[in-house]
Amino acid sequence: MNTNIPNPNPDDAKLRSLLRDSRSAPELPPRFQENVWRRIADTEDNQATSTSWLNVLVNQLFRPRLAFAAITALVIVGGIFGAREGTQIARHDAQIRYLASVAPNSLR
Repeated sequence: MNTNIPNPNPDDAKLRSLLRDSRSAPELPPRFQENVWRRIADTEDNQATSTSWLNVLVNQLFRPRLAFAAITALVIVGGIFGAREGTQIARHDAQIRYLASVAPNSLR
């Protein structure tokens, strides 16, 4: 928009002033601002208390000490399950080798 054009009608400023003055501003109810801040605080409190147990758990696990403990526990549990699975596979393989050594070829 080009603002260098001179105002062709000098009464525009007067008209704008009259229009601005004629606008009625609605009155706010009593204690409006206090109620707005109270509602904001209530909403923030509701959001803070409505966190699920899963969010609380995840937030706790992201703390360095608890994160290290959780990772350590997962590695130990994984090692235990891995060792158990390994012994079962080794036992199964030993049974197959034993059967292959004593059974005739027709049963294989």
